[in-house]
Amino acid sequence: MFIEDTELRELYKIASADHLEKIENGLIHLEKNPDDQDKLEELLRATHSLKGDSRMLGVEEAEMLVHQMEDLLNDIKESNSVFTSNLCDRLYQGLDAVRKIAREAVTGESSGISTFHVMAQLMGAEDEVEPDPEPVAVSQSAPETPEINAELPLFNEQEEEYPAELLAELAKEQEAMAAAAQEKAKQELAKAAQIEDHEIETVRIGFPKLDALMTQAGELSVTKLRLARRTEEIRDIINLWEDWSRTAFTSQVTIKELERHLTPETLEPIQKFERLNQDFLEQLGERVTQLKNVTVEDNARLEIVAHSLETGIRDLRLLPLATVFNLFPRMIRDLAKQLGKEINLKIEGGDIAVDKRILEEIKDPLTHLIRNAIDHGIETTEDRISQGKPATANLSIRGYQNANSICIEVVDDGRGLDTEKIKSTALRRGLHTESELAAMTSEQAQSLIFASGFSTRTEVSEISGRGVGLDVVRANIERLKGSIQVSSTYGKGCQFQLTLKTSLSTTHILIVEVNQSIYAIPVDLIDSMLFVERNDIFQVEGTPTITVEGEPVSISWLSSLLKLPKSTENNPTSKMSCVILKSGNERLGIIVDRLVEQQHIILKPQSKLLKRIPNISGATILGTGEICMVLNPKDLMQTALQGTAINNDLSNVLTQIRTKPKVLLVEDSLPIRTQVRRILDSSGYDVTVAVDGLDGFQKLQAADHNNFQAIVSDVEMPNLSGLEMTARIRQYKEYSELPIILVTTLAKESDKRRGADAGANAYLTKGDFDQTVLLDTLRRLI
Repeated sequence: MFIEDTELRELYKIASADHLEKIENGLIHLEKNPDDQDKLEELLRATHSLKGDSRMLGVEEAEMLVHQMEDLLNDIKESNSVFTSNLCDRLYQGLDAVRKIAREAVTGESSGISTFHVMAQLMGAEDEVEPDPEPVAVSQSAPETPEINAELPLFNEQEEEYPAELLAELAKEQEAMAAAAQEKAKQELAKAAQIEDHEIETVRIGFPKLDALMTQAGELSVTKLRLARRTEEIRDIINLWEDWSRTAFTSQVTIKELERHLTPETLEPIQKFERLNQDFLEQLGERVTQLKNVTVEDNARLEIVAHSLETGIRDLRLLPLATVFNLFPRMIRDLAKQLGKEINLKIEGGDIAVDKRILEEIKDPLTHLIRNAIDHGIETTEDRISQGKPATANLSIRGYQNANSICIEVVDDGRGLDTEKIKSTALRRGLHTESELAAMTSEQAQSLIFASGFSTRTEVSEISGRGVGLDVVRANIERLKGSIQVSSTYGKGCQFQLTLKTSLSTTHILIVEVNQSIYAIPVDLIDSMLFVERNDIFQVEGTPTITVEGEPVSISWLSSLLKLPKSTENNPTSKMSCVILKSGNERLGIIVDRLVEQQHIILKPQSKLLKRIPNISGATILGTGEICMVLNPKDLMQTALQGTAINNDLSNVLTQIRTKPKVLLVEDSLPIRTQVRRILDSSGYDVTVAVDGLDGFQKLQAADHNNFQAIVSDVEMPNLSGLEMTARIRQYKEYSELPIILVTTLAKESDKRRGADAGANAYLTKGDFDQTVLLDTLRRLI
């Protein structure tokens, strides 16, 4: 059943979700506290409301099931039955069915629910029992409530007479009903008067509209910066005016000296010019001063309004952490029962308000951490008892606010992380060498669990082994500009800590300069800033290093990390600006030419083509109007680490250079050619570019036929199209096995067939271009 009316459908969507959440939370509570009558009453109110809403909007299947659940709960209230594990399971099954039926009413997608089967389960029927050969038809509609007649007959036509006492009693009853009807009419008149005075105090706004407003409010931050720049320029004009005024005053003294030596006729033009100059200066001074005062006042007003607007919209987007936390008790209860484990769940900080987008994004990472804790971390009841632990494990989810960030902790008292086993797995998978693992601290070794595809398990479970590892959890958290850390004591438990920014709309950055170009670094991952002298730098295993707070910290030049021409690296200046980056327990110092300033910016995300450009997370427009690339500090640290490893083993570098796959890129559009070349460069390919099909074919022929391992080409190009170039290449036997990938905007099936007929191995469209597909295709074909 689908609710046709848009407004009613939206109302039912919101109301049913609220009621279902209250019912589920109530069941979880009553299963552990069956004597809590207040919670039982609250649960009955929620079921009654949901039943009424479903009846009003014609969601009859939901109404029928909720009605049966209400009957079961009323039996408990009246002491006709008690809460048991079996009864809770039946109520949960009914609740899950109602949730799917409610979703069908809102989306129109079939729920796939057999109401008869769920009703039988709610009534206690066993799943194994087959229905009678001729089952009694069960109406899908709700039982109708009999109407109460407004008038009672004083006699029955089939009866000839009634006793006088009965007639008197009926007359009294009719008089009472008339009085009640009169009183009801008065109440309705009173309500009508209230309706006339009614004011609408609330309005429902969709989050997409709030998102759009938040983006616009964030853009005001950039506008404020631009106006601040204008204010500075006005101050510069005032300074210039003051200098001009002082010069004019000096000129007046000079003219007075000339009066003693010049005739009045000669002196008059000079004096006239001086008077005009004074008038202009006075007018300019007044207007510039007035402009400065107005600008300062307007800037202050804009600052207040913009801050209030941004804060107000941000507050509207805030939802309590309980919105997500409340999803887990039922899941934990079911998983614990499935695995035969006893778990006591504790939730704290559910009232902490968080941006809606953060709540949406952290649900999956938290779910994965909790499932991992239940499956991997927490032992079975028997194992816990044999280890001298309480039979019931403790699992806590805690949220709290820390300065400008939100922290969420998932803590269990299970078996914890086996550091030696983690190192063994890392060695077996070739992630690190024995010497590197031996030099790691316990925290560094434990952090290896976030490596891609890392797992110490040898079998896949349905609970947590579904192909999604903790590397995905970390990636999701980092996408939110957050971080995740793990700490564990083997045999005693494990703690994961997620740290997230409270706001995702704006970013606080430090602007630095390298080679006369500016770059932005998010302040969140900056540990400190300092000046470094040449004699402060020493070598540790071939890596430039400085001492910060008594600890060695590796350093790199930002120009080298970004593959720019060397600048400060060869500068003999004694002091160099250094920014210390920190991620988890790792730190890296990067040398820049100059520290410019700090700003709040709106981060513009990268397009699909630039999604994987290393060391870059996006771009922004500064208050000066300049476009500035925003660096990715974690990428910079990884790039520096890879550079160190390469420098420590020069032979590996030479081997990699010799075996670098060579790709011929044929593309007539300069922007796309540049973007794709960067993608291929950063992915380890040696790229040769051609500006059209003819140029590509000539470069292919000019090289040794084994020189290129693949060709990536556009289709529509001058001189020779990609299809024509491909067909010409396939005429030569030595190129018959050369992989050719066509990347084009032509997306029709007929176009793809033409590409295959010409001899292309793969055909990718730019409309839905995903660089991951291109790179995966190249790896598969080469």
